[in-house]
Amino acid sequence: MLFTRFLAGGLKSPVIIGALVVILAIGVIVPVLNLAVAPGSAFHIPDHMVPLFGKYLCYAMAALALDLVWGYCGILSLGHGAFFALGGYAMGMHLMREIGDRGVYGNAVLPDFMVFLNWKELPWFWHGFDSFVFACIMVAAAPGILAFVFGWFAFRSRVTGVYLSIITQAMTYALLLAFFRNDMGFGGNNGLTDFKDVLGFDLQSGRVRSTLFFLTAFFLALNLLIAAAIVGSKYGKILRAVRDAEPRTRFLGYRPDKIKLFAWTVSAIMAGVAGALYVPQVGIINPGEFAPANSIEMVVWTAVGGRGTLVGPIGGAILVNAAKSWFTGVLPEYWLFALGALFIFTTLYLPDGVAGLIRKMVGKARSKPRGKDEETEAPAADAPAGAAE
Repeated sequence: MLFTRFLAGGLKSPVIIGALVVILAIGVIVPVLNLAVAPGSAFHIPDHMVPLFGKYLCYAMAALALDLVWGYCGILSLGHGAFFALGGYAMGMHLMREIGDRGVYGNAVLPDFMVFLNWKELPWFWHGFDSFVFACIMVAAAPGILAFVFGWFAFRSRVTGVYLSIITQAMTYALLLAFFRNDMGFGGNNGLTDFKDVLGFDLQSGRVRSTLFFLTAFFLALNLLIAAAIVGSKYGKILRAVRDAEPRTRFLGYRPDKIKLFAWTVSAIMAGVAGALYVPQVGIINPGEFAPANSIEMVVWTAVGGRGTLVGPIGGAILVNAAKSWFTGVLPEYWLFALGALFIFTTLYLPDGVAGLIRKMVGKARSKPRGKDEETEAPAADAPAGAAE
C-alpha cells in the first residue's frame, strides 16, 4: 500500500505520464511487429533489430540512473559503468550455470573457462547462482552494496566536485583491472559468453528475444516512475537543496551525506538492473564494460538529453546510440571524434540538452505575441485623462 502510494507520487507530471505510455507502447509494438508481421512487410522488424533496440533501452535505463544523482543531487559520477557491469556479471554468472553439461568440455558444474584454466572446484562466490531468484537478488545487491560502502566513506568525508568524480572513475578502473585477471574467477579478458537459455527457454528464440525486450521496456518505465516519485517527494526537494547549496542545507539541520547516500545507492541498483537485462540480449559480458570510457559515454547521453529532467537522458541515450550504430557502420574511425564534438557542442550551446531546447520551443509557442491593436492601445491607456482632449 505504501509503495503504491509512493509510486502514485510519480504520476503528477504529464510529461512523465506521457513518457511512461510511450515506453510501454514501444515495449509492445516492437515485439508485435517482429512476431506478428510477415517478414516481407515494410512494417516488419527483423530479428537482429529486437536485441539492438533492447540494448538502447538498457542504456537509457543507465542514463536515467545517472541523471538521478547528477541532475538532482549534483554528483557527477564517472564510474556508473561499474554498477552496470556488476549487474551484468551477476546475470551472466547465472546464465553460465544454466549451461550445465552442454558446454564445450561437458562439465556439469564448472563453466568452460574454469575447465580450461584447470580449476578443480567452483569458487565459493559462484554458489547460489544456479538459482534465478538468487541471481536477481545479487543483480541489485552487488552494485547496491558497493555503492553504499563507497558512498558511506566518500560522503561522510565530504568529498565533492571534481574530486568525487575522479575517485568514481578510479573505482571503475580498479574493477576493470581486477576482472581482467584470470584468477578472479570471472572469465578474465574473455568474460562470460556462450549463453544457451534462461529459465529453460532458448535465448535465440524470437519469442524469448521479444519477451526480454518487453521486460526491458517495463523496467525502464518502472525505474522512471520510481525516480519521478523520488524527485517529486519532500525528499526530492531536499535532494535539490543539497545540489544547489549543500552548506546551507547542513546548517538547517539536515545530513547531506545520508541524503546523497540514499540517492546514490538507488541509482546504482537501477544501473545494475540495466546491466542484467543487457547481458542476455547482447550475449556477452566482459571486463570492457568497466572501462572508464563507458561511464563517460553515460555522461554524454545524460548531457545531450538534458540532465535534471529524467525523460531527457532516456531520449539522449537512445539518440546517441542510434547515431553510434549508424556512424560506426559508415565512418567507424571517426565516431569518437563525433562524440567528443557532440559533447562540446552540447556544453557550449545546449546546456540544458535536447529536453531544455524542446521546453524553450514549447514555451515560445505558447506565449501569445502582442498584436498591432494592443501595441497602439497600450500608450492611450497609460496616458493622463486630459491628454486625449
